[in-house]
Amino acid sequence: MKLVDEFKAFAMRGNVLDMAVGIIIGAAFGTIVSSLVNDVIMPPVGALVGGIDFGSLSVKLTNPINDGKPVEILYGKFINTIINFLIVAFAIFMMIKGLNRLKKKEEEKPAAPPKPSEEVILLTQIRDLLKK
Repeated sequence: MKLVDEFKAFAMRGNVLDMAVGIIIGAAFGTIVSSLVNDVIMPPVGALVGGIDFGSLSVKLTNPINDGKPVEILYGKFINTIINFLIVAFAIFMMIKGLNRLKKKEEEKPAAPPKPSEEVILLTQIRDLLKK
């Protein structure tokens, strides 16, 4: 039973839950960026380069190996994936940069002066009593 309790304590820590939420949001964000790259960015880029569809770029090897089907190296899909990664990395960079700017503003706010210790309060009371 102790192992189950340890696992429960581990799974319910804030860091693990935050990480799980981040992974889920990251996966959803990844599909959005993939659609942006494949459906919005790459068609105009392909048109600018002469009507090339990067997703279909490949190299067919001359010797068929698998039941007469030629082996293809799909480097066009790899190019799309690299562009997708760069866009995701830039978007995450901009998001973290914005969060860091917000944190910095919070840190710049002056903190309330610390309350004097009990000793200082007592000494101030004694001083005031001696003045009277």
